[in-house]
Amino acid sequence: MSRQAVSVFPVFAPLFFSSSSSSSTRDGGLCSSARSSPDEGGGIQSPGSCSAGRSLMTDRSGPIGRLPEHLLVEIFIRLPICEWVQISCVSKHWASIFQGECVWQTAIARNWPSAGLRKRWPGPIPRGSARRRFQALYVCENLVPAGRDIDELVGHTYLYLKEQLERPAIPPSSILHGTIIDQFIACGRTGEKAHELASKIWLAVIDNLEENQQTFLLLKHLAQEGEFFLPFPYSRSYKVLWRVFDKLFTDFRDCFNRVDYHDALAGAKSRFQPVPSTWLGH
Repeated sequence: MSRQAVSVFPVFAPLFFSSSSSSSTRDGGLCSSARSSPDEGGGIQSPGSCSAGRSLMTDRSGPIGRLPEHLLVEIFIRLPICEWVQISCVSKHWASIFQGECVWQTAIARNWPSAGLRKRWPGPIPRGSARRRFQALYVCENLVPAGRDIDELVGHTYLYLKEQLERPAIPPSSILHGTIIDQFIACGRTGEKAHELASKIWLAVIDNLEENQQTFLLLKHLAQEGEFFLPFPYSRSYKVLWRVFDKLFTDFRDCFNRVDYHDALAGAKSRFQPVPSTWLGH
């Protein structure tokens, strides 16, 4: 699912993330091989087709450059998403189109027609602008395995958690987890379903973090916090904690000094028995 998607995220950050969430632009963005052609909603295509589209769209003096805005929007949303950053750089006018709401509202209507029928929901995690909604819908479709239905709230919750974990001062994980549970319950989910969705979102966010020093420090922080999940159901809480330790001991093993490694391993052994052999050895 995620490694390929994450590797291309930064390309689209200027479009998908507003200046108010600059911390998320480091590893955000929305691009996936899940969509393979403009007719299917504008996913990534082969380098050749992207290059051809860029050549056509970046000709300022050509006929496309002189089209009225509503027609430009209809063209833009049919092109691969990998072209949108390039397109927004053609002119100030085209950049302003992507800064506005119309292109995102139109893209939502084209890709997820039923999303426009949904009412706003109660709870601490808002729906936000059309650009934010497009971002959330794309996340839900491509990053969080939420079943056959596209649940916009799942995407917004993913974005909320990701941004909170990227803040310089991270709120306690128990508060973040409780906020997510409260949000789903406020929107009519049962307690069981709320915990299931919350666990999926935590796993998706952890799996889609960039491999850098900031992520290493974040994972260490989560591991040191210990049992930061609400106590039910135990299996799901341990699944997320297991993933935190697994990333630390596999993806970030070389970032540990010897003392910190043995401290982290002791914490893992106190929760999981036996620990996998891949976690051992520094």
